[in-house]
Order: sequence, then C-alpha cells, then structure tokens
Amino acid sequence: MEFFLSAFSNLPAAPVAEKRPLSDTRHGVTRTDDYAWMRDGNWQAMFKDPALLDPAIRTHLEAENAYQQAAMADTEALQKTLFAEMRGRIKEDDSSVPSPDGSWLYGVRFVTGGEQPKYFRIPRDGGDEQMMLDGDLEAEGKAYFRLAGADHSPDHAAMVWGYDDKGSEFFTLKVRDLATGEDSSDLIENTGGGAAWAADCTGFFYTAVDDNHRPNRILYHRLGTAQAEDVLIHEETDSGFFMGVSDTRLNDFIMIGVNDHETSEYWIMPADDPAAKPKLVARRETGVEYSLSEGGDVFYILTNSDGAKDFKIMQTPVERPEPANWSEVVRHKPGRLILSVSAYRNHLVWMERENGLPRIVIHDRTSGEEHAIAFDEEAYSLGFQGSMEYDTDIVRFSYSSMTTPSELYDYNMSTRERTLLKRDEVPSGHTPGDYITRRVMAPSADGEQVPVTLLYRRDTPLDGTAPCLLYGYGSYGIAIPASFNTSCLSLVDRGFVYAIAHIRGGKEKGFGWYEAGKRGNKTNTFTDFIAAARYLDTENFTSHDRIVAQGGSAGGMLMGAVVNMAPDAFGAIIAAVPFVDVLNTMLDDTLPLTPPEWPEWGNPVVSLKDYQTIAGYSPYDNVTAQAYPPILAVAGLTDPRVTYWEPAKWVARLREMSTSSAPVLFKINMSAGHAGASGRFQRLEEVAYEYAFALKVTGKI
Repeated sequence: MEFFLSAFSNLPAAPVAEKRPLSDTRHGVTRTDDYAWMRDGNWQAMFKDPALLDPAIRTHLEAENAYQQAAMADTEALQKTLFAEMRGRIKEDDSSVPSPDGSWLYGVRFVTGGEQPKYFRIPRDGGDEQMMLDGDLEAEGKAYFRLAGADHSPDHAAMVWGYDDKGSEFFTLKVRDLATGEDSSDLIENTGGGAAWAADCTGFFYTAVDDNHRPNRILYHRLGTAQAEDVLIHEETDSGFFMGVSDTRLNDFIMIGVNDHETSEYWIMPADDPAAKPKLVARRETGVEYSLSEGGDVFYILTNSDGAKDFKIMQTPVERPEPANWSEVVRHKPGRLILSVSAYRNHLVWMERENGLPRIVIHDRTSGEEHAIAFDEEAYSLGFQGSMEYDTDIVRFSYSSMTTPSELYDYNMSTRERTLLKRDEVPSGHTPGDYITRRVMAPSADGEQVPVTLLYRRDTPLDGTAPCLLYGYGSYGIAIPASFNTSCLSLVDRGFVYAIAHIRGGKEKGFGWYEAGKRGNKTNTFTDFIAAARYLDTENFTSHDRIVAQGGSAGGMLMGAVVNMAPDAFGAIIAAVPFVDVLNTMLDDTLPLTPPEWPEWGNPVVSLKDYQTIAGYSPYDNVTAQAYPPILAVAGLTDPRVTYWEPAKWVARLREMSTSSAPVLFKINMSAGHAGASGRFQRLEEVAYEYAFALKVTGKI
C-alpha cells in the first residue's frame, strides 16, 4: 500500500520478542512455538489480580504499547477530533423510555459526562423518581468497572446487581434494599453476573463460575446468609457446556439452560420452591437446540428438532413438557430462520429473518391469525424488546438502518397501532438524505452470493478512489445487523465507504449459511470476505490498496486468516481482541472457552481431521514469509475469551516473517478485558484510535 511508506516514517525499532522454542506433538505432528512463553503460567490468578503478571511479560507488553504510541503519535490531535465528533453524536443526558412492570416503570439513563448507566424507577400512577443504582457512583476510583445489570425482585422491594472491576468477567453480586437504597451484607463472588429471583423473594438463583471461567453450577442464595451456605441446585460435569439460569414473566418457573454452540438442554423447577429437584424437559441430543417461553398453561418451544434446520415453534403442557407431548404451532419453512419467540396472554410473537431481512410476526393465540411488522428500506435492523409483563397487548420494538437513527415503538398487537416513543437524537446533527445505504451481492469463489451492506455519502465518488472500511465477523451464527452506527460516520464523512460483509458463518441467509461457515467449512468464511473485498474493488466502490479490513474476536481470527491468504487484497488490517492462535487454544482444554468451542471449530485433541482443518487456517500457524500490509492488533490484558497472549504471539511472528516494511502495531489495554474500556465514552476513545489508524494508512491525514 502506497500510503503507509510515508505515514509511518522515522519509527523507532519495533520490539523484538525473545524466542524460547517449545515443541508439542499431536497426531504424530510436531510443532514448535517460539513465543509460547508469553502465556503467563499463573494466568487464572492474574485475571483476578493483574499485578501478578510475570514481569518479563509485562516488560514486553509495555514495550509494545510504547511502540504503537510512537507510531501513532502524529494522530493524537486527530484522535481527539474523532472522539469529539463521536461523542457529539451521542445525547449525553439520554434516558430510556421506562418499561412497565406491576406498579412501577423501570428505566435506565445516562447523564452529561457520565460513563456508566443509572437505573431508576417511577411509580406507574405518578410520583417521584427513585434512583435505584448509580453506576457512576459505584465506579468511582476504579480503572475498570462494568455493570452486569440489575434484577428487581417480583415484589419490587429489592434488587440484585452485579459488577466486574477487573475486566475478567468474574462478576460480584450484591443485594440492595430499594426502600432504603442500602446494600445488605450479601456478597456473592465469582458469578456469571445475573440472577433469577425465587417467587417469595427470600432468595435468588445464580450461576457460579469456576477458576477456569466456566459457568458450571447453579446455586440458590437465601438472603442474609453467607455465600458458603448457598445450596447447589444443578451442576454440569461436561466442561464443553455452559449453564445459565432465568425466570419467567409469570414468575412461575426457574429455567436452567445448558448449551454449547449446537446442542441445548433445559431443566425447570417451580419458582416458589427452591428445594425442588429440577425436572428435565428434553435430554440433550447432539445438534438439537431448543428453548422455552412460558405461555400460561403451556410452554412454547423454539427448536430445530426433526430436521427443522431453520427452526419451528412447538408447544407442550407445563405439567408434561417432555418431547412426547410436543405439538406444532409454527411449521418449519426452509430459508425462513426463526430467531426468538416470546409468549403473552393473548399473543405469540417471534422474530424471523428471510432473504437477509428481519420481521416481527404476531400470532393471535385464539384465532391463529398472523401479521408481520416489517419495513421497506433495502437494509435495516429490528430489535424486539417485548414487555416485562405477561398480561398485555403492548410490546416494544426498535428500528434503525444505516442512515436512520434508532426509533423505539410501542405496538398494540390487537389493534396493530404503532406509537413512536423515541427517536434517537444526534445532537451534532444528522441529515439522512446526505447518505446512501445499499445491499449488494458479491460472488464468492464457489458461486455463492455474499450480501454486503454499504454506507457512503451521496457525494462520495465511486470511481475506485474512495477508501473503504470493510467489517466482517462470520462465526457462531451471529448476523451483523444493518443498524445505525454513529461512530462510522466519522469515516464516511471523510470520504470512506463503510461496508459490512455478511459472510458464511453467520445466519444472515438462514441456518445453512451458518453451517456452511463452521468446522470443516470454515474456509468459506474467509473466501467470502476476500470475495467481498475483490468485488468492491472490481465495482469501483474502492480499490484493493484502500481497503482497511476490520474484525474483532472471532472476526479478528477472520482478519488473521484473510491477510495470510490474500495480503494483496487489503491495504491494512485492524484486528480487535483477535482469536488468532486457534490451534493451540483448541488443543488446551484448561482454557476457559476451549471445550465449549469444539462444536464450532472442531476438536483437534481427539480428531486428526479437525487438527488438520484448523492447522490449515489458524492465523498464527500460517504466518509466512510474504509482504503483509500494515496491521493493528488491539487486546485487553484480563480478557478470558481471547487471552492476551494470542495477539502478542501473532504480532511477534508477523514481525519476524513479513517481507514488507509495513508496521505491525499492538495496543494492549492493561486494565481491561474482552469488551475493552468499560465506560461509554472510554470505549469511543478506542474507536477513535482505530479509526485514526485507518485514516493514517489511507493517506487521509
């Protein structure tokens, strides 16, 4: 890429990582890892106390930070400008529209200058607002602070709230008396962050996380007792499965969900009897997923059983939830993916996606009549918020597009009346007509058509001269919505084309789109993204050397794979918390997410085929002597999902092997985890840094 040669001149020498070869033999294949030493042998304890980090590793990471700071020093003013722009598009004193539940309306707000949310409630019949939890107050004096949420009790007298102040996602739970605003002595540590109240409000259920960060036990905590006295309700012995606990709108049941990425199992128990033994709904069967929604005397079940790849909806009596009693309510329709289902007294509601676009469908439980909520734009996003109440005809949904700020509606399911409650403001101003959003189809190597969503200014020339930020993810069946994004306008207003490649591995085109991008089919994800880049070049939306590819987590793995496969297709790469050491991680079952991830990637511990498949694309293992473009990796020290040593090792190997003079930068947040900085504006500083890199490498500064 022509721009980086001048953009990154006069740099100091990049850190050179020491080589300490460590060999490993699996399936008769021996691999040597020169940088394995970057993994702290005491990583479990370090995640809870970063001060325990090995001094040699800390020295290397600090050298990386010093190098990237020097490389990006000339963008400091630009970063401040970008941050100010992005902050200026956010209404600082913003408040949600409070949602009704019983005699109260519950809401969340931010205040001018505030980083953290504030939870409040107002009497439904009128009266003074009550501040339940002030996140800014709780975060005072902490370098990192993230709220897990706040769950009020069914009698509205108390609230369980959780926080993480390390970035390691080990959440602590506290209990607050909502009459006094004081926290009790109850303190529950090492949890998943949420809670489900017992019906009598004398205690709650929660998920415990073990030292390897696996949510493997559900416990019951009675208010006023010590955590050591908490009662074990259910335990999962298979390290490949996650567990979670939830309640229902009617507060009749406690639901325990056990799942990995392709298989699920549910246990239920009456919410008014914490001593009851959980009852199995349907025993797990590999590849079969299901979930429950309580509908009075029935459970509605969203499932892919019996070959319903894109899911169907069943129902069963609550007293007899076993599969033998399931009956069909909404049939399976290939290509129409049902995403979620919610039940209310008179209606059943589900979200579905067909031809890449979402719809909300309302089903009358008495007449069976159905109608859909949909919009006419070429690409848009819908979000279903529903209602905290069961006996209601009013539900909420949100709508946005790449050009249209988010709108929140109340919807009467009986009268079909929409009421606009809120339209997000852009305080610094936004004129939708200045922008164009499009959905184009890029032909992949095997003939598949890959949807690509585009956003650009109406006056942006489409002659190949515009730079482009091309974003991708493509894993876990996650579909990337075409929703309003205030941050990307800072690039678009500077002449960028902003593009999202909806590649295989997501569910944009149904469940089959996901299956075609996982395990043995994973390389389709990468070739789809490369095809999207080549299409944008061919069609003159941009040029190959002006494309900055961006992805995070599994999307960061995508970045590592595509730059190995086609470095000439991209002008630069931004990889956030990148999952790039895939083979080593999937071979190590002591790491937090490895066993639950095997269904997604394959299990190279026991399968030679899976080993060979992963070894064929794992970014760290496939770095070769070739000309790499400029690369920026961003990570967090206490990240339990993508451990810091993955990008650290990757960057070291890239520097060792690259035949170009393009810089490889590594920025690591020494006081954050997978989600980056915890505050709403602190996160914008990180986005501003990444965008400054994109502008720098494309010659836009």
